[in-house]
Amino acid sequence: MNWQLHAAVRSLSHGGVIACPTETVYGLSCDPFSAGAVLRLLTLKQRGIEQGVVLIAGGFAQLEPLLLPLAGGVRRRMVTPARTPTTWLLPCRPDIPVWLRGLHDTLAVRITTHPLAQALCREWGGPLVSSSANLHGRKPACSALAVRKAFDDQLDFILHGSTSGTGAPSRIRDGISGKLLRG
Repeated sequence: MNWQLHAAVRSLSHGGVIACPTETVYGLSCDPFSAGAVLRLLTLKQRGIEQGVVLIAGGFAQLEPLLLPLAGGVRRRMVTPARTPTTWLLPCRPDIPVWLRGLHDTLAVRITTHPLAQALCREWGGPLVSSSANLHGRKPACSALAVRKAFDDQLDFILHGSTSGTGAPSRIRDGISGKLLRG
């Protein structure tokens, strides 16, 4: 593991909030099972808990324990790489904490195709919160420098790399119907 991934995982394991490039924009990430870390991330973004957060993973196996069983077609649609990065709203287990799902009975999940974000999930050993690196309602950061300007020294680590997207957040689709909710 390179030194950056090692430092990022160390920060995450201590309840830290880090920034990481994704397919589209830089994201703020933390341990999804640490209420304190997720609430700190939401506070940094000035965003309410009721919306829930997005989880990214290196593969479906990292997300499956959080979700209700999916029909074969839904699962295939979700795991098939799309040209445009897609976050899926999928039915989650009822014991999933409110700080992840918000006021919903679904969980927003994406299998990341970004090599650095994939490596981070792999080294972490599970999914991570990934919420665009910006104050709520403002333009997301697309570079490490923009992240530093937006959050000054409030983050525990910034994983440097390039985003591979357009600078717009991922599209969001309902996992059951396939309906586009944000595009």
